[in-house]
Amino acid sequence: MAEWHGDCVATFRFLHCADLHLDSPLRGLEADPDAPADAIRGATRQALINLVDYAIARRVDFVVAAGDLYDGDWQDWRTGQFLIGQIARLSNAGIPLIGIRGNHDAESVITRRLRMPGDSARLLDHRRAETYRLPGLPVSIHGQSFATRAVTDNIALAYPAPDPDRFNIGLLHSSVGERELHDNYAPCSVAQLSGHGYDYWALGHVHAQEVLARDPWIVFPGNLQGRHINETGAKGAMLVTVTDGHVGDALFVPFDTVRWARVDVRLAEDAGEDAALTQVRTELATAYEQAEGRLLAARIALSGACAAHETFSGDLGAAREKIRTEALSIAGPGMIWIERIDFSTTRPGSREAMDDRQDAIAALIRALRAADGNDIAAEVRTYAGAMLDKASPLRQAIGPEHAAQSQDVGDLVHRARDLLLGMLGE
Repeated sequence: MAEWHGDCVATFRFLHCADLHLDSPLRGLEADPDAPADAIRGATRQALINLVDYAIARRVDFVVAAGDLYDGDWQDWRTGQFLIGQIARLSNAGIPLIGIRGNHDAESVITRRLRMPGDSARLLDHRRAETYRLPGLPVSIHGQSFATRAVTDNIALAYPAPDPDRFNIGLLHSSVGERELHDNYAPCSVAQLSGHGYDYWALGHVHAQEVLARDPWIVFPGNLQGRHINETGAKGAMLVTVTDGHVGDALFVPFDTVRWARVDVRLAEDAGEDAALTQVRTELATAYEQAEGRLLAARIALSGACAAHETFSGDLGAAREKIRTEALSIAGPGMIWIERIDFSTTRPGSREAMDDRQDAIAALIRALRAADGNDIAAEVRTYAGAMLDKASPLRQAIGPEHAAQSQDVGDLVHRARDLLLGMLGE
């Protein structure tokens, strides 16, 4: 809690979180009967529990949440009840929570109202930017919730001027410029935010943790829990310590319970099946160690011109089961889930032999190697969007977060390219 020196607060701490996405729908888990579906579906809730436990144990002074507390309309009342229950735990411990709504939980997509518990929890207005002044602390929190799912105006321009002689925090849900896989909502720039006069910008929307600036601090904490293979690595929130009106430290604290990881295994030419499996085991064990006791959800990709190609390509099903057995030997059941295993290996010498050829197949292979998968993915998204515009019932059934905007498009393009290269290199 805050340390008081006479009438002046010398030190206080707060947690900055964003993008909780409580009960975010996770599709495709049923396709794998071994998938730990319950653990993964419950991970967003458990991550919030972890944050609240930490806030209470460390006696932080307040929590700010920069949007997307959940995904649109609730599937049932339990999503809202769970969120209110956790906020009530903070309120009962004397820890205020001040938040805004983002594109996923915007005012226009809510059909069930949240009534904040007590007087110390509040979601800022969606009609205009407002300022909330924390009782007992010289802290002013400025922000504006999203009124609609797609806010394309630079709403930060209308944020209030900083309060003098107080620590000013700006709550904003924005990508702060163009970013891959994120719509450019509430567009603004680092230069604009830096010049506004606030001491700390608590951002949300981008799911990767990033510090954009330190004078003043402009920070994305990332989302609280990774939800799929495109959200790898540690996920959590920022613990910010303020001393004499200045940020002394901003420390990332992980709160996730499921850790997603890509394990890319590049095999040497002389690697037979045993050597290949040993290398997979070693690199998977490293990823598991980095998960620090959490459930590891891993995607394994094997590549390279190697001796093991003959065995693997002869029975891909058996090769996948052998790799899953290696995972079991590392951590036992229930600790590592192999989300997918991709093979793009080739025979040793096949690339060199193909480089010497001048036929159409060789030309196709060279073109595929030189192709930029991200550019192809962008074209696929554009084409898919155009097709879905002609089939509005299908677009509506798929949902706005999956219609032509899937984060897996680029991954699928790369996977298809590698698979085709492997087949052509036979």
